[in-house]
Amino acid sequence: MLIAFSVAPSGIGPASAETPDGSVHDAVAAAVAVVRASGLPHRTSSMFTEIEGEWDEVFAVVKAATDAVLPYGSRVSLVVKADIRPGRTGEIDGKIARLEDALQRRAD
Repeated sequence: MLIAFSVAPSGIGPASAETPDGSVHDAVAAAVAVVRASGLPHRTSSMFTEIEGEWDEVFAVVKAATDAVLPYGSRVSLVVKADIRPGRTGEIDGKIARLEDALQRRAD
């Protein structure tokens, strides 16, 4: 399965620092560090992190990443989107490759 998730704190927490621009990069870095340490295939963009793996292992990482963000706010927002396709692996790159192939065919 593929999971795309975004986790962000709001309010003031014990680990939050005064950031005049409202940036949450320190909290997001804590979450992404958990994802990277998981060993699962992953990709982070400006708004979401994608992880590929089995249901239990992927959601364990999402929970740990959410827990890593908790100290940065008085509450945490979590958005999750899942693509559940049993028997498929390598889709974190495969879906992008198929998209690029389709775009190239359109250009030809």
